[in-house]
Parts: sequence; structure tokens; C-alpha cells
Amino acid sequence: MSSLAPVLEAFFTRRLILERNASPRTIAAYRDTFRLLLRFAQERTGKEPCALELTDVDAALVTGFLDYLERERNNNVRSRNARLAAVRSFFRFAALAAPEHAALIQRVLAIPEKRGERAVVTFLSEDEVDALLSVLEPSSWNGRRDRALLLVAVQTGLRVSELTKLRLEDVHLGTGPYLRCHGKGRKERVTPVTAAVRDVLKVWLLERGGNPSDPLFPTRQGKVLSTDAVEHLVTKYASRACEQLPSLRSKHVTPHTLRHTAAMRLLEAGVDTSVIALWLGHERVDTTLVYLHADLALKERALQRMTPQDVKPGRYRPPDSLLAFLEGL
Repeated sequence: MSSLAPVLEAFFTRRLILERNASPRTIAAYRDTFRLLLRFAQERTGKEPCALELTDVDAALVTGFLDYLERERNNNVRSRNARLAAVRSFFRFAALAAPEHAALIQRVLAIPEKRGERAVVTFLSEDEVDALLSVLEPSSWNGRRDRALLLVAVQTGLRVSELTKLRLEDVHLGTGPYLRCHGKGRKERVTPVTAAVRDVLKVWLLERGGNPSDPLFPTRQGKVLSTDAVEHLVTKYASRACEQLPSLRSKHVTPHTLRHTAAMRLLEAGVDTSVIALWLGHERVDTTLVYLHADLALKERALQRMTPQDVKPGRYRPPDSLLAFLEGL
């Protein structure tokens, strides 16, 4: 067997599954990365994946693989960097499992992430949220379920995967109502809900019924809603709301837009970014700083506090004839 295969197998079975207890989503993402990498290496080297040596997967090959992802698979910078993160994780493990290849491993680990443009986040104004909720049909079962789901999304800022994982037992509507969610990286967190959302959830729970382990927002068949289904219904309602409020036409509304909306509401209310990071389940506080860039009202308030510069309007005129000559060239 090659020198690569046993290290790669140990990385998945020992490091990811036993030692780190990685989530199924993480394991699947890493698995897909190495499927692509091994096929790319096979085309480059002419060797079957099981015959590849660790020395075959050097910095040049990994760099070529990353370029291939962008050029031929049309991956964006974020996807490229996610694949690189998986490769780096493997090579950090390989540094312990195969120390004789330390120099090669360090060269791979030195491959930098690619910087990409960071777009300003899209969020909805209060009028746009009202327009989105107004198109829901309270006369239908789906409409009542979707109204409760969207209200929870806008107020709590839960990720779409967290929304679909909510169970009846995760809802606590007594004194200090809150939702317990199972977030990214297997982290649990508690998110409070407002009195208005609590009232909507109370009505929905009476209609919903079921056992504590049943999904809070199920399909008609009682199964868990998929993330694609939530994406579809948000897109559908946003399209309808555009007829009432044309400003929505310029926005690509997704479940993540509702998460951004919740964050911006907190920021506009004067909540500190460290609290918002805890609220959203961000690993690092600096992830939340993107909302500061998006909040134009916050920047305008900061501008109003500044002392205006004493600048007279008008065009610059050179004080000297020779400078005037040069200026006119």
C-alpha cells in the first residue's frame, strides 16, 4: 500500500471521527474535498489513488488543484478556501503521522488562503419584513406554519439548518421564553424570543400537536423540512411581496437574509457586537463586524458627531504663473 492511503484513512477514522468527533456534515465536506483531490492527482500523475505516495501530493499539486477548482469547476473564493482548509487539516495530522515528510508538509501548509471581495450583507427593512409577512395566507395550514417559521427566523437569526432541526421540546414559552437550538459545530445555544413571537408559537403548537421529539416546522407528512424547501418558500414569498413593495426587487432574499436582518435589528438597537456574536452563534467576534460595514445609519450618526472641516468650496487656482502653466499641461 502507498504511503498516502494509510495516513488518509487514519485521518478520517482516528482524527476526525474518534478524536474530534466531527459532525457528519464536516466529514462529508472533507470526504468530497479528497475525492476531488485524488482524482485530480490521478490525472496529473497517472497513478491510481490507492497507489499515490504522500510525496505525490506536494505544494505544486495542491496549488494546481486549487486553480483547477476555480477555472474548471467555477468555484468561488470561499469554496476554494474551504477545500484548502480541509487539505491543511489533513497535512497537520500527517506532520505527526509521517514526520519524515516534514519539509513537504510545511510547504503545503504555507499555501495561503485567497482573498476575495466581501459584499455588503443584504438585510430587510421593517417595511420589507412586514411586506414579506403580509403575503402569507393564514387560512391555510402551510401559511400558518410558514408565518411562524419566518417570524422565528427574523427575530432569532437562526441559520436555516438550525430552523429545520428545531423540535417541539426545544420550545420553552414560560417565563423568559426561548428556543434551544443545535448550531454549527455541534454547539447548543439558547435564544430568547419576543412576546409577539411567543404568542404566535403558542397558537402554532396547539395546532401542531405531536411528540416532544417531533420537528417544530414539519412537512404535511410530519417529516423534517429540508433546507431546500425553506429556501424555496422564502423565495416564493419574497417574489409575491415585490408586488407590494418594489424595493424588494433589488434584493436577493434567502433564509440567510433573514438572519442578517435579525443581526441588523440588534445592532440598530445598540446591542454590542460581542453580544450579537453570541446571539448568532459566531465562533469569533470579528465575524460580526461585517454588520457594522452594512449599517449606513450607524455611519451617518458617527458623521454627525464629527466636527465639520472648515473647507471653502471652489476650484484650486495656482498662486504663481509658472505653476499655472504646469497645471494647464
